[in-house]
Amino acid sequence: MSGLRGSRTAVRLLAARSLRTHRRAWAAVFAAAALVSLLLGSLALTAGSLGLAHARVERYAAADVVVAADQEVRWTAKPWGGEPMTVTAPLTERIGVRASVAEVLRGVEGVRAVVPDDGFVVRDPSRVRDSSRVRDSSRVRDSSREQEYRGRSWETARLGGYRLTAGRAPGAAGEVVVGAGLGVGPGAGPGAETGSRTGLRTGPRIGQDVAGYRVVGLADGPDALYFGAAEARRLAGHPGRHDAIGVLGAPGVPVATLHARVRQALDASGAGELRAFTGNGRGGVEDLRALPARDGLLLLLAAVAATVILVTVLVLASLVAQALQQRAEERELLYAVGASPRQVRAAVGREVNRVAGAAAVLGALGAVPVFLALRAELRGRGLLPATLELPSPTWLFAGVLVTAGLTVGLARCVVVFAAARRDRAPARRPGGVRQGFGVALLVAGAGAAGTATLQAGQAAGAAAGAATVTLVAGCALLGPWLAAAAMRVLGPVLRRCGGAPGRLVAAGAVAHSRRLGAALVPVVLVSAFATVQLAAGATMERAGAAQAREAMVADYAVEGDGAGVSGAAGARDDRDARDGRGAVGVSVADVRRVPGVTAATGLVRSTVVLARTEAGSPRLDRLPVLGVDAEGLAGTLDPGVVAGDLAGLARPGTVAVGADRADSLDVRPGATVELRFGDGALRRLAVVAVYERSLALGEFLLPRAELAAHMTDPRPVRVLVAGPGGAAVAGARPAPEPEQVVPDEAEASGLVSAGVVAAIGALTVLSVLSTLALAAAGRRGELGLLHQVGASRRQLRRMLRLEAAFLAGTGLVIGGVVAALPLAALSWALTGGPPYLPPLQAALIAGTVILTTYAGTVFLSPVGRR
Repeated sequence: MSGLRGSRTAVRLLAARSLRTHRRAWAAVFAAAALVSLLLGSLALTAGSLGLAHARVERYAAADVVVAADQEVRWTAKPWGGEPMTVTAPLTERIGVRASVAEVLRGVEGVRAVVPDDGFVVRDPSRVRDSSRVRDSSRVRDSSREQEYRGRSWETARLGGYRLTAGRAPGAAGEVVVGAGLGVGPGAGPGAETGSRTGLRTGPRIGQDVAGYRVVGLADGPDALYFGAAEARRLAGHPGRHDAIGVLGAPGVPVATLHARVRQALDASGAGELRAFTGNGRGGVEDLRALPARDGLLLLLAAVAATVILVTVLVLASLVAQALQQRAEERELLYAVGASPRQVRAAVGREVNRVAGAAAVLGALGAVPVFLALRAELRGRGLLPATLELPSPTWLFAGVLVTAGLTVGLARCVVVFAAARRDRAPARRPGGVRQGFGVALLVAGAGAAGTATLQAGQAAGAAAGAATVTLVAGCALLGPWLAAAAMRVLGPVLRRCGGAPGRLVAAGAVAHSRRLGAALVPVVLVSAFATVQLAAGATMERAGAAQAREAMVADYAVEGDGAGVSGAAGARDDRDARDGRGAVGVSVADVRRVPGVTAATGLVRSTVVLARTEAGSPRLDRLPVLGVDAEGLAGTLDPGVVAGDLAGLARPGTVAVGADRADSLDVRPGATVELRFGDGALRRLAVVAVYERSLALGEFLLPRAELAAHMTDPRPVRVLVAGPGGAAVAGARPAPEPEQVVPDEAEASGLVSAGVVAAIGALTVLSVLSTLALAAAGRRGELGLLHQVGASRRQLRRMLRLEAAFLAGTGLVIGGVVAALPLAALSWALTGGPPYLPPLQAALIAGTVILTTYAGTVFLSPVGRR
């Protein structure tokens, strides 16, 4: 027992003395661990808040139970050698509830009232908003659009607890009540006061006629327009079905009891597929966009967290390897005086526990304001639906303690492993096992890059990401050999052109290849990761924009909510079309009949869900799609058909498929594809064409009429017009902006990717500075000896500058090669062309590496500071 206590005392003494002696070495680990804890903590808080997120309950706040359709699609498949798995995906188009269900609910005991809810879009032509900053279902469009409001039946106001503040309820078809959210006063919205008249546009037709309504009342609540029950059902346009049904319980009936009775009644009536919502679940029925946006961001944050952890391991391993390398002689001395390897490893473990523990706590404290800033940025940029509530209960902030513990655990594992490895192999030169593992990782990374060229979409991105990580890890293991190989190439140049400092650099590289390799690894890391992250997004964006420009061949474009036909056909000019004075409702067919118009097609936007397997596991991909009129495509939109004929889209039950997706699904014209529309309806569609411009126009093109039948709001978002007669269409704009379909999460992905680049860049820059500072601290004796044997300080400073140039140049070249393999594979798979990195971003990466390497090698050196 006394021996055990003595051993513990010796370990504590060793750890305390080592911390004081090697403050600079542990300062680098401290800084890296603090930054890692901050990053992981802020990501964990954001993910936790998103996991608790729910749509705000407004319209159904007074309803005890809301009955609605199940807005999720499920698919079950059996992975390779495993049990069947079921995956789900949220739907973006509303599924209706049969009107007969309302009668079933009225017969439930404890129900006071049953209120069907039908919503529809109402547009105010007197108020035109600049939507250049407004994101529609897939992208930002630079145009003016009529202000949109939600229309509802007045009886649904009781579901939100809204009451009249002035006037009376609407009764006749031409009467409306204005919600307080629209504002009251001149220019505040339809109906500045009761008794006034306003023109409103409803329905899915292009340029729908403006109908006159008289404001008979004002109500509290959100920005909505309330109509009489019969008028609201007519305007909703889906007789026999409701969006949802609100249930108000009798006084004294608990919500849980009422919910159980409603559930039992639905099951007994054969409507078991419907769902009954209470509490925060009611908000998801109000806004179908909220939960898909939440799920997309959660997946994105998970990928970011995985990347941060991988980079953390590489950075900490590099720092610890350098720190322990400097203490090799000290450890040998400890062994010589009787210390056991176990005691030395325990002392190192105690040191890292103290250093990383304090750093992790500091980083955890900093994670809270970073989380709040990230949440505000996501909200401020409109990347989160306004109705999505992000709770942050007090207990959530305890999550930073978990990430702090994870940070300490990572640091402890890296340090103990490194110490144990050096105890087993105390040789100063790297061994063959490390070299073998490094070569194997390089081969595996190259293989993953090759696999990416055979994949499409997310599979190609995943393979390219795996290739990047694997190649960087291989370079980390092969750092000494890479440095030696680079010096064999550049050594003669340095000896011939660098004078005495150049010869010193070459000789030092041969004698200390491990030290040079450790300094090279973080330079390669920052170069490769920053290049891949920035170039991948830039390549896709550039290729998509190019395809969009090539696909747009129309002469004019009309936004889908205010078009009429000027001259004898209708509206007098653009202003009249927007104001609704004299505007005549027209269809796309009406536009085609305008003299001089050679073609016109209306575009609708929605989503479809594609079921597929990836590595044997089931997946459900929600993809944005366009609905088009086959008759008007020629001369307006050119998807770049490579097989088949788009004229086939004139028939229902057909689809055109992007070339990359067609390859991944192995389909050609004449084959069939199973898709679920945005409302969950499963259809087997015949492939009529394959086109190449899918980065711009999406993976699938469908007949507009068929897609519109599965949409909540089937109004065309845009009409493309060919021919000089397009100038006669009110609201038509010449030289239209290219049409491009971009997923909803694309902008969020761009913001998060920028954040990842900044975070990883900061971590790896810190690693470069710390590694070089540790190397400089370990070279005091070497530099002092060189000075004693006749080297001047000027020569030593020049030697350090040459070393910095060698590290920066070699790191940029190797990092560029590491990044080029997965980037070329990804670009070839998705765009068919080379990768692209904007020159300014390339200069930023190179400048950061050069400045950081110079500062770490020269300024942090004892010679460079004098």
